[in-house]
Amino acid sequence: MSERALHIPERFDFSYHKQFTEQYQAALSTDGISEIALDFSKVSYLDSSALGMMVLFQKKAKSKNVSVKIRGAQDSAKEILQIAHFDRLFDIS
Repeated sequence: MSERALHIPERFDFSYHKQFTEQYQAALSTDGISEIALDFSKVSYLDSSALGMMVLFQKKAKSKNVSVKIRGAQDSAKEILQIAHFDRLFDIS
């Protein structure tokens, strides 16, 4: 089993919806993937649509027994994830 990383841009909002969906669908359809890491190291802004996309992705991943982790979240992005209680849905480090 292996891990796949999805690199999230500096602004994670609805304008990134199509790309994000295509990336995670490709990752979820890859054989042998047991974990997908969302690389938040560049994210400085995310909005409610980004949070919604992440919840939808998490549900799809869970249905395929794939775990989702958030890596490298910093400053305001990390604070938003904590305020939204995303640490209950995702492993955040």
